[in-house]
Amino acid sequence: MSEQNRRLVLAERPSGLVDETTTRLEHEDLPELQDGEALVRVRYLSIDPTIRTWMDDAPGYLPPIGVDEVIRGGGIGEVLESRCEAYEQGQLLFGMTGWQEYVVADAGARTMQALPPGVHPTKALGVLGITGMTAYFGMTDVARVKEGDVVVISGAAGATGSTAGQIAKIKGAAKVVGIAGGPEKCAWIVDELGFDEAIDYKNEKVAARLREACPAGIDLYFDNVGGSILNDCLGHLAMRGRVALCGAISSYNSDGPPPGPSNYINLLIKRGRMEGFLILDYFDRFPAAQAEMAGWLAEGKIKSAEHVVEGLESAPEALNLLFSGGNTGKVMVKL
Repeated sequence: MSEQNRRLVLAERPSGLVDETTTRLEHEDLPELQDGEALVRVRYLSIDPTIRTWMDDAPGYLPPIGVDEVIRGGGIGEVLESRCEAYEQGQLLFGMTGWQEYVVADAGARTMQALPPGVHPTKALGVLGITGMTAYFGMTDVARVKEGDVVVISGAAGATGSTAGQIAKIKGAAKVVGIAGGPEKCAWIVDELGFDEAIDYKNEKVAARLREACPAGIDLYFDNVGGSILNDCLGHLAMRGRVALCGAISSYNSDGPPPGPSNYINLLIKRGRMEGFLILDYFDRFPAAQAEMAGWLAEGKIKSAEHVVEGLESAPEALNLLFSGGNTGKVMVKL
């Protein structure tokens, strides 16, 4: 076993996409384990848009990553050595690993949790992990999808959006329209995932296509991108339409604040509701939701895709895929 840990730290705060100056590869000695700890070899890193927001020196639901600190992020690792009863050698754990090859799990702090037996790591990071749970609670608790709804989802070929659309169909939505970039992604969400229709924002005028696809308006809009697409969907809400604000990926690389949506007044006219949410508020309900999602997976009602990038050094490039549209499904790095 290597006696050193390789890790990527924040070298300087980025402006726009991360580049070769944003992170720095460092080597450090592995620590001596204390009672109640376990040494974990990281196997997969979860690459999520929120990591980019943590790199900025701005307030948020978690503090910014400090310069010279390891890049914060979730992952899955294998216990190599344990000095506690909570973790066993060979066990797979999920938690905040950071962008590094080794992490120490503290049983007392409950920093990492064991994966259920038989759950593949890529599914645990994706459809049964944070992105899947975000889709589940965003669609059911926040957006309150119901039978007969006309649902529109942006970022529909991403890990969260693709799952949210399938959940809407399971819950009885009358029509699910996905907004994605490019003909291949649009074909995937319709042909493979069962979306009723797709809008290619790169090659079509979103506002016009929304009028065609949803002639009576949008009952539920699940927003992953913000920006002009949020504005277009606000302008086409049905009476008492709902908007669930899951993310605003279109603005995460901007240096200044994004412009406010000019169509927000339609919330008043249509007696609509727009609500943001964070998955942190639902951690205690994960087990029940994961059990239901696992059942849908087994029945073939939910499908998922994983975009796997190899190597720790590739993590910054993998993060940029989320903003360039270079991925389909959940992005992760295999170490």
